[in-house]
Amino acid sequence: MPEASYTPPRFPWAWLAAGVLLLAGMVAWGVAVYPHLPDRIPQHIGGSGVDAWTDKSVGAAFTLVFVYAGVTVLLPVTAALLLRATPSAELPDGGPPFAIAGSQRPATRTGARRMAVALLVTNFGIGLSFVIANIVMWRTTTTPEVPWWFFVGILTPIAIGTALTLAAGLQDRREGNRLRAAAGSARGNR
Repeated sequence: MPEASYTPPRFPWAWLAAGVLLLAGMVAWGVAVYPHLPDRIPQHIGGSGVDAWTDKSVGAAFTLVFVYAGVTVLLPVTAALLLRATPSAELPDGGPPFAIAGSQRPATRTGARRMAVALLVTNFGIGLSFVIANIVMWRTTTTPEVPWWFFVGILTPIAIGTALTLAAGLQDRREGNRLRAAAGSARGNR
């Protein structure tokens, strides 16, 4: 099948909507809480709690919102580009001879969609982690203590998204290996 005739799978808009809604909620929450923040807000949270402070400013208070806005652009664009790449299973003879099998593109349309969804879930997980960080960043007290669940709450959503992305990639690689093996045996039977 020529590359020009490839029709990519539909973009998983519902998964992107979750991240965009989370970003909008973070913005609304930040705007509502900003006037009530103390003059010094947390700048860094280490293993023993808040270990650096900075003067309150829009840039300091909304750093995680700005970073998440960037991530919410970057990961969906990556997912869209991934969906547009013709899977190696649909290229004539598995693609160009210089391609390393499975390294440049997904093996199947299903694999591409699965990986795109995993990237958007990872985006949402990053947003949840930033929401948890903002619980400490946007509090009105200036104590260095953080809740006992803080670090688990920050790491868990990102770890889940990363694990899903890795699992999607490994599943696609297995499907690609199976398709290549079947194509090789079909050529051998000719």
